[in-house]
Amino acid sequence: MDAGFCVAALAKALARFGSPEIFNTDQGSQFTSQAFTSLLRDAEGRISMDGRGRWMDNIFIERLWRSLQYECVYLHAFETGSELKAGLGRWITNTLRPHSGWAGRTSVEVYRRIGQSDLGGTWPQDLMSKIAA
Repeated sequence: MDAGFCVAALAKALARFGSPEIFNTDQGSQFTSQAFTSLLRDAEGRISMDGRGRWMDNIFIERLWRSLQYECVYLHAFETGSELKAGLGRWITNTLRPHSGWAGRTSVEVYRRIGQSDLGGTWPQDLMSKIAA
């Protein structure tokens, strides 16, 4: 991979925001390149890289971005930035969207059941009922 884009983005960020105390990234070739790491060292920022095999660290956020793209961005022809912002806000706060990981239930349905057992009550009361029986 070419590191040029990442180096240019880093240079722009450093110019705008100054040096970070710590810069964390994975071990992709663009981030381990001499150009990228020397730019950070010159800015006196500490470099922190995820260890080998830590690809799982990114999987949750990458899944979120994929879902957001396919369920919102690609389905709507947002014409302005404000329309996009409103659409993204609706998608992110949608508690009525069913999830396959929750057997087709919505987040509202799942969160309402937190602390409840299959007996319909909360855990401590159900536990006491079972012990008494």
